[in-house]
Amino acid sequence: MAIFKAADKNISRAQISDWLKKEDDAAFVECDDEALATFLNGFINIKRGKREGKQPKPETHLTNNLIFKKLRIALALKDEDILHILSLVDFKLSKHELSAFFRAPEHRQSRQCKDQVLRNFLNGMQKRYRPKDAAPQSAKPKKVAPIAKPQRQTLSLGKPKSKFNDNDKPSVKTFQWKEK
Repeated sequence: MAIFKAADKNISRAQISDWLKKEDDAAFVECDDEALATFLNGFINIKRGKREGKQPKPETHLTNNLIFKKLRIALALKDEDILHILSLVDFKLSKHELSAFFRAPEHRQSRQCKDQVLRNFLNGMQKRYRPKDAAPQSAKPKKVAPIAKPQRQTLSLGKPKSKFNDNDKPSVKTFQWKEK
Protein backbone atom coordinates (compact mmCIF):
# COMPACT_ATOMS: atom_id res chain seq x y z
CA MET A 1 0.00 0.00 0.00
CA ALA A 2 2.94 2.32 0.74
CA ILE A 3 4.43 1.71 -2.70
CA PHE A 4 1.16 2.63 -4.39
CA LYS A 5 0.91 5.68 -2.12
CA ALA A 6 4.37 6.76 -3.32
CA ALA A 7 2.89 6.86 -6.85
CA ASP A 8 -0.06 8.99 -5.62
CA LYS A 9 -2.57 6.12 -5.82
CA ASN A 10 -4.64 4.76 -2.93
CA ILE A 11 -5.19 1.00 -3.05
CA SER A 12 -7.00 -1.01 -0.38
CA ARG A 13 -5.51 -3.97 1.45
CA ALA A 14 -8.39 -6.14 0.16
CA GLN A 15 -7.57 -5.28 -3.45
CA ILE A 16 -3.89 -6.19 -2.98
CA SER A 17 -4.95 -9.39 -1.21
CA ASP A 18 -7.14 -10.36 -4.17
CA TRP A 19 -4.23 -9.79 -6.58
CA LEU A 20 -1.94 -12.01 -4.50
CA LYS A 21 -4.30 -15.00 -4.32
CA LYS A 22 -3.71 -18.16 -6.35
CA GLU A 23 -5.33 -18.28 -9.78
CA ASP A 24 -7.59 -21.18 -8.81
CA ASP A 25 -9.02 -19.22 -5.84
CA ALA A 26 -12.54 -17.86 -6.42
CA ALA A 27 -11.56 -14.42 -5.02
CA PHE A 28 -8.54 -14.09 -7.36
CA VAL A 29 -8.46 -10.86 -9.37
CA GLU A 30 -5.93 -10.28 -12.14
CA CYS A 31 -3.73 -7.20 -11.76
CA ASP A 32 -4.08 -5.03 -14.86
CA ASP A 33 -1.18 -3.29 -16.62
CA GLU A 34 -2.05 0.15 -15.28
CA ALA A 35 -1.98 -1.08 -11.66
CA LEU A 36 1.36 -2.85 -12.21
CA ALA A 37 2.80 0.28 -13.88
CA THR A 38 1.61 2.36 -10.91
CA PHE A 39 3.27 -0.11 -8.53
CA LEU A 40 6.55 0.02 -10.47
CA ASN A 41 6.46 3.86 -10.58
CA GLY A 42 5.91 3.89 -6.80
CA PHE A 43 8.79 1.42 -6.39
CA ILE A 44 11.05 3.76 -8.34
CA ASN A 45 9.89 6.71 -6.19
CA ILE A 46 10.64 4.83 -2.96
CA LYS A 47 14.03 3.52 -4.06
CA ARG A 48 15.33 6.53 -6.03
CA GLY A 49 13.19 9.40 -4.75
CA LYS A 50 10.43 11.30 -6.50
CA ARG A 51 11.38 13.25 -9.56
CA GLU A 52 10.86 16.99 -9.56
CA GLY A 53 7.75 18.33 -11.23
CA LYS A 54 5.00 16.29 -12.78
CA GLN A 55 4.99 12.58 -11.96
CA PRO A 56 4.90 10.09 -14.85
CA LYS A 57 1.51 8.66 -15.80
CA PRO A 58 1.25 4.89 -15.49
CA GLU A 59 1.26 3.10 -18.83
CA THR A 60 -1.95 1.38 -19.88
CA HIS A 61 -0.07 -1.34 -21.75
CA LEU A 62 3.12 -2.86 -20.32
CA THR A 63 5.69 -4.94 -22.17
CA ASN A 64 8.42 -7.10 -20.66
CA ASN A 65 10.93 -4.49 -21.82
CA LEU A 66 9.16 -1.74 -19.82
CA ILE A 67 8.89 -3.91 -16.71
CA PHE A 68 12.58 -4.83 -16.97
CA LYS A 69 13.54 -1.17 -17.51
CA LYS A 70 11.51 0.04 -14.51
CA LEU A 71 13.05 -2.62 -12.24
CA ARG A 72 16.51 -1.67 -13.48
CA ILE A 73 15.87 2.01 -12.73
CA ALA A 74 14.35 1.35 -9.30
CA LEU A 75 17.23 -0.85 -8.13
CA ALA A 76 19.92 1.25 -9.90
CA LEU A 77 21.29 -1.86 -11.60
CA LYS A 78 24.12 -1.71 -14.10
CA ASP A 79 24.64 -4.27 -16.86
CA GLU A 80 27.14 -6.22 -14.74
CA ASP A 81 24.66 -6.37 -11.86
CA ILE A 82 21.90 -7.76 -14.09
CA LEU A 83 24.24 -10.32 -15.64
CA HIS A 84 25.30 -11.39 -12.14
CA ILE A 85 21.67 -11.80 -11.07
CA LEU A 86 20.96 -13.87 -14.20
CA SER A 87 24.03 -16.02 -13.49
CA LEU A 88 22.53 -16.94 -10.10
CA VAL A 89 19.91 -18.98 -12.00
CA ASP A 90 22.43 -20.24 -14.61
CA PHE A 91 21.01 -18.07 -17.38
CA LYS A 92 23.58 -16.85 -19.87
CA LEU A 93 23.10 -13.57 -21.69
CA SER A 94 25.67 -11.32 -23.34
CA LYS A 95 26.02 -7.63 -22.61
CA HIS A 96 24.98 -6.82 -26.17
CA GLU A 97 21.80 -8.90 -25.92
CA LEU A 98 20.97 -7.23 -22.62
CA SER A 99 21.47 -3.69 -23.92
CA ALA A 100 19.11 -4.43 -26.83
CA PHE A 101 16.22 -4.77 -24.33
CA PHE A 102 16.69 -1.20 -23.07
CA ARG A 103 16.81 0.55 -26.45
CA ALA A 104 14.01 2.60 -27.91
CA PRO A 105 11.50 0.34 -29.72
CA GLU A 106 12.12 2.10 -33.03
CA HIS A 107 15.91 1.51 -32.84
CA ARG A 108 17.08 -1.13 -35.33
CA GLN A 109 19.05 -3.04 -32.64
CA SER A 110 16.11 -3.13 -30.20
CA ARG A 111 14.89 -6.59 -29.20
CA GLN A 112 11.74 -7.78 -27.47
CA CYS A 113 12.36 -9.21 -23.99
CA LYS A 114 10.88 -12.69 -23.93
CA ASP A 115 9.00 -14.09 -20.92
CA GLN A 116 11.86 -16.52 -20.27
CA VAL A 117 14.40 -13.71 -19.77
CA LEU A 118 12.17 -11.70 -17.44
CA ARG A 119 11.16 -14.82 -15.48
CA ASN A 120 14.83 -15.80 -15.00
CA PHE A 121 15.69 -12.25 -13.94
CA LEU A 122 12.89 -12.27 -11.34
CA ASN A 123 14.01 -15.70 -10.06
CA GLY A 124 17.59 -14.42 -9.83
CA MET A 125 16.39 -11.36 -7.91
CA GLN A 126 14.58 -13.66 -5.51
CA LYS A 127 17.78 -15.65 -4.97
CA ARG A 128 19.77 -12.46 -4.52
CA TYR A 129 17.45 -10.56 -2.22
CA ARG A 130 15.54 -13.41 -0.51
CA PRO A 131 17.85 -16.40 -0.10
CA LYS A 132 16.36 -19.73 1.02
CA ASP A 133 17.93 -19.57 4.46
CA ALA A 134 16.27 -16.19 5.19
CA ALA A 135 14.50 -15.74 8.50
CA PRO A 136 10.70 -16.01 8.67
CA GLN A 137 8.70 -12.87 7.92
CA SER A 138 8.00 -12.22 11.60
CA ALA A 139 11.74 -11.86 12.29
CA LYS A 140 13.69 -8.70 11.59
CA PRO A 141 14.92 -8.68 7.96
CA LYS A 142 18.65 -8.95 7.30
CA LYS A 143 20.52 -6.33 5.36
CA VAL A 144 21.51 -7.50 1.90
CA ALA A 145 25.12 -6.98 0.88
CA PRO A 146 25.59 -5.00 -2.32
CA ILE A 147 26.45 -6.87 -5.48
CA ALA A 148 30.20 -7.30 -5.79
CA LYS A 149 31.53 -5.28 -8.65
CA PRO A 150 34.66 -6.31 -10.49
CA GLN A 151 37.74 -4.44 -9.40
CA ARG A 152 39.81 -2.59 -11.94
CA GLN A 153 43.28 -4.09 -12.19
CA THR A 154 46.32 -1.91 -12.64
CA LEU A 155 49.55 -3.03 -14.16
CA SER A 156 52.76 -2.41 -12.32
CA LEU A 157 55.52 -1.27 -14.63
CA GLY A 158 58.37 -1.91 -12.26
CA LYS A 159 61.97 -2.72 -13.19
CA PRO A 160 61.99 -5.23 -16.05
CA LYS A 161 63.57 -8.54 -15.23
CA SER A 162 66.44 -9.72 -17.36
CA LYS A 163 66.62 -13.30 -18.51
CA PHE A 164 70.33 -13.24 -17.68
CA ASN A 165 71.93 -13.18 -14.26
CA ASP A 166 74.43 -10.40 -13.63
CA ASN A 167 77.29 -12.90 -13.97
CA ASP A 168 75.91 -14.45 -17.16
CA LYS A 169 75.49 -11.24 -19.14
CA PRO A 170 77.01 -11.44 -22.59
CA SER A 171 80.03 -9.29 -23.12
CA VAL A 172 79.54 -6.20 -25.20
CA LYS A 173 82.40 -4.93 -27.32
CA THR A 174 82.79 -1.22 -27.42
CA PHE A 175 84.11 0.54 -30.45
CA GLN A 176 86.42 3.46 -30.36
CA TRP A 177 86.77 5.76 -33.31
CA LYS A 178 90.24 6.69 -34.36
CA GLU A 179 90.88 9.81 -36.26
CA LYS A 180 93.37 9.78 -39.15
